[in-house]
Amino acid sequence: MAHNMARSSLSLAIAAAMTLSSAMLLVASPAPAALAVGKKAPDFTIQASLAGQPFTFHLADALKKGPVVLYFFPAAATSGCTVEAHDFADATDSFKALGATVIGISADSIERLNRFSVEECREKFAVASAPISLISAYDVKLPVLSRSNRTSFVIAPDGTIVFAYSDLDHREHAERTLSAVKAWVAKH
Repeated sequence: MAHNMARSSLSLAIAAAMTLSSAMLLVASPAPAALAVGKKAPDFTIQASLAGQPFTFHLADALKKGPVVLYFFPAAATSGCTVEAHDFADATDSFKALGATVIGISADSIERLNRFSVEECREKFAVASAPISLISAYDVKLPVLSRSNRTSFVIAPDGTIVFAYSDLDHREHAERTLSAVKAWVAKH
């Protein structure tokens, strides 16, 4: 009987590990951005933070000033998201010189993003707290988790998506979006 209980416990442990492993594979797999180039970006108004100061961000208002770089990231203060924030902070002056606004978006609370905007975004660009409905509207929700994947969009002032890039690896998002903004500006 004890042998059967031990085997049953081992079977449960293996099943749990396999379920966790499957979930991790789903989370780790890059997901293509469903909102393709040429589609209209859904408009939204959400709470954001710049330099630790909360404010209301409205996409339509930002687009009146020029293109918007909208990048979704899974979670503030995690290793990849921190390095990505540093990359965007380093490139912010280049984006501004091209007339582009950068905003990072995650499902994190505005309180967490207030700190992140100071410490990791280096007070250079805003980050915003998105409800799952917005993350879903852009079709960047991670399977299993109530978080976004890592997807970067460049949205033209008319609301059209002109660039979309999804990859959970943070390393090329800032560089690729800056190149896309440069290409868009050169054409317009």
